[in-house]
Amino acid sequence: MFSLILYEPEIPPNTGNIIRLCANTGVQLHLVRPLGFELDEPRLKRAGLDYREFAEVTVHDDLPACLSALQHPRVFALSTRGDTDFSAPNFSDSDAFLFGPETRGLPQEILDSLPPEQTLRLPMLRTSRSLNLSNAAAVMVYEAWRQLRFTGRG
Repeated sequence: MFSLILYEPEIPPNTGNIIRLCANTGVQLHLVRPLGFELDEPRLKRAGLDYREFAEVTVHDDLPACLSALQHPRVFALSTRGDTDFSAPNFSDSDAFLFGPETRGLPQEILDSLPPEQTLRLPMLRTSRSLNLSNAAAVMVYEAWRQLRFTGRG
C-alpha cells in the first residue's frame, strides 16, 4: 500500500488524525525529523485514539534516509504551489505522498527536485490559503486508493 510522508510535522493532533487514517487504510506513515512534538504527547495520543498500535509508523532523521528506506518510490508532493490536479496521475500502490509542515509547507528545493507533474494541488477556493494537513492527507489517500478500486480492504 502507499506511503504517506510527513516532512517536519508540527501539530500533534494532525499527526494523530493521520495515524488513525493510516491504521484504517493500511497506509504506511513516515515522519521526517525534526518533529514539533514527542510521539508520546497526550494531544497526539488523544487525536489518534488507540489506533497507534494498528498503524505502521517510522521516524527518519531526514528525507533522503526516508526515501532510501522506502527504496526510492515515486513521490508526489502536495502543495498549494502545485499545478497538477491531485486526481490527474495514475497512482500505483508503491507511490509515496509527501506533505510539508503545517505552517510553511514543503521547501521550494524539495518541490524543485520533483517533476512538475508530481507536485499536486488539491482544489479549493481562490481566496483560501490551505487545507488542514490531516484533511489533505485523507483526500489524497482516498483518491489514490479509489483509483486502485480499494484493493486490500477488509
